[in-house]
Amino acid sequence: MTNLPKILFLGLLWGQSFAQNLRKIEPVKFSEVSITDAFWKPKMDKVATTTLQACIVQTEVKTPRIRNFEKVARKLGEKHEGIYFDDSDVYKAIEAMAYSLKNHPDAELEKKTDEWIDKIAAAQLPDGYLNTYYTLNGLQNRWTDMEKHEDYCAGHLIEAAVAYYNTTGKRKLLDVAIRFANHIDETFRLANRPWVSGHQEIELALVKLYRTTKDERYLKLSEWFLNQRGRGNGKGVIWDDWKDPAYCQDAIPVKDQKEITGHAVRAMYLYTGAADVAVNTGDTGYMNAMKTVWEDVVHRNMYITGGIGSSGSNEGFSQDFDLPNENAYCETCASVGMVFWNQRMNALTGESKYIDVLERSLYNGALDGLSLSGDRFFYGNPLASIGRHARREWFGTACCPSNIARLVASLGDYIYGKSENGIWVNLFVGSNTNIKLGNTEILTSIETNYPLNGKVKISMNPSTKTKYTLHVRIPSWTTNEPVAGNLYHYLGNYAANIAMMVNGRKIDYKIENGYAIIDREWSAGDIVSFELPMDVRKIVARNELKQDNDRMALQRGPLVYCVEGIDNEGKAWDFIVPDNAKFTEVSQQVLSEPIIAIQTDATTFKPTPDGLGFKPVKKRITAIPYYTWCNRGSGQMQVWLPRKVKNAMVNY
Repeated sequence: MTNLPKILFLGLLWGQSFAQNLRKIEPVKFSEVSITDAFWKPKMDKVATTTLQACIVQTEVKTPRIRNFEKVARKLGEKHEGIYFDDSDVYKAIEAMAYSLKNHPDAELEKKTDEWIDKIAAAQLPDGYLNTYYTLNGLQNRWTDMEKHEDYCAGHLIEAAVAYYNTTGKRKLLDVAIRFANHIDETFRLANRPWVSGHQEIELALVKLYRTTKDERYLKLSEWFLNQRGRGNGKGVIWDDWKDPAYCQDAIPVKDQKEITGHAVRAMYLYTGAADVAVNTGDTGYMNAMKTVWEDVVHRNMYITGGIGSSGSNEGFSQDFDLPNENAYCETCASVGMVFWNQRMNALTGESKYIDVLERSLYNGALDGLSLSGDRFFYGNPLASIGRHARREWFGTACCPSNIARLVASLGDYIYGKSENGIWVNLFVGSNTNIKLGNTEILTSIETNYPLNGKVKISMNPSTKTKYTLHVRIPSWTTNEPVAGNLYHYLGNYAANIAMMVNGRKIDYKIENGYAIIDREWSAGDIVSFELPMDVRKIVARNELKQDNDRMALQRGPLVYCVEGIDNEGKAWDFIVPDNAKFTEVSQQVLSEPIIAIQTDATTFKPTPDGLGFKPVKKRITAIPYYTWCNRGSGQMQVWLPRKVKNAMVNY
């Protein structure tokens, strides 16, 4: 070995070691987790049946998405139908199918997935290229328009292939994805051809491919895509009169970015990819940039629901503290992206604040995108309505249905983590998994009825007596800490001293980075139990959020609540809630969904007998979890409830 190769070899080893140290937590994969949860399993079963059947019907019957792959394979000169990025919806549906097959085995669904994969493979060109829009409309134009989502579609193909391989062990789609990734690598990175992805996604997908195949070229390609941004390579190629480089986070290099800009979903996918690259390369430049951008998102640009992207004009961000309610865009895909990004940030840092945001987005901003019936969807998720909003069967741009389907089906990805000598519990979801620390296998399970109540039991069953550390997230909503940095804060004192029990005996524990630390020698049958306080919290916004001045939001556990007209004589805008309001919790259902409703006495306003004014009248109001609204028809709704008469819309 000459000196130069030796230096490179030692540098590679150092980089790998550094990257290993940079990852504080390794998330346990969905394929290693079984969900038994009373809240989530019915939703996952609904996705496995109703939601995925809706996706299948729309994808191969009511729209031409599958038909385009068939046309490519026939080679008869037929034209592409639909939108240029429609391939991606097929891939996201397959990814959701893959996750679902793990949770809900279904021979017919697997057969359908394999049928689609055969059609996709038949449409791949000999050089690895795969995109029905350009193959049918003019292959000579491929890779000429950065905004036409070729690499975005490739990213979703890769994610689907990795997910299906992890579930079934079948390689056909994975091999298709590898050939396409190799084609992209040869076309751009190895040829040193400048390219800025108009819609990010491939960056995070390539890291998944790297972690699956162990082939470093995919990690290098992901980092190459990141390094293309902010260097003027998209000028005059992507950007037209209504878009500028900030629209897809191309104004400055990724490592120099400090503020969130542009399209919300593109930003989430980019920053998820950057965090992934940071973990796997040990590059602290990406990690530090992501921390700074995260602060900007969470402290100045995030809704109480965990939704992001207030503006419909660019499907993203406008200016700090601009968070309108009725006109909120809050795309479902953006909340899904918040789950992705915050999981990666937690893995990078070991800090629970990222899971706090993940949980907020998951239970509120993202879950709201899926109807209780499983076959109706929201694209945007407003925080107020006068009845103009309705869930829809499908969309022309149909990214959200398959996106929320794949998130719910892959819930197992977000519950547990592990480190060199520790197990991490991030979400309280009834489930079980087998985590290996060193040579010891530890059967770990959670039993809970969260979020209906706060009782949690964690069972530890190591194969032999073993000393390790259990890290249990203590949600920030159990404290008096401001919500989302300092964007929102509590109206009242809600700090809780949570008692931790091991085998029925109270123990002392310390808190580190938002986790309760229990460090001991564990034996089979050890049980950790505790109860999170689920009293109703009143939340107010800082003054800069003008739309929320003199209003309050209600939260119980991780769930944000809203008042919907159907529970309140058709009205949700005609009352005020006093600061000293007392709340009653009531078990009820929204359709077939069991919920805890919140009731309180508010003041509404009735016309005086002379018709010249209004008089105050007591009104009992009912609030329901935000994710359940608009499942019983369109009507009035508000998350931010008026505290003063001037904010009550008495004419509604």
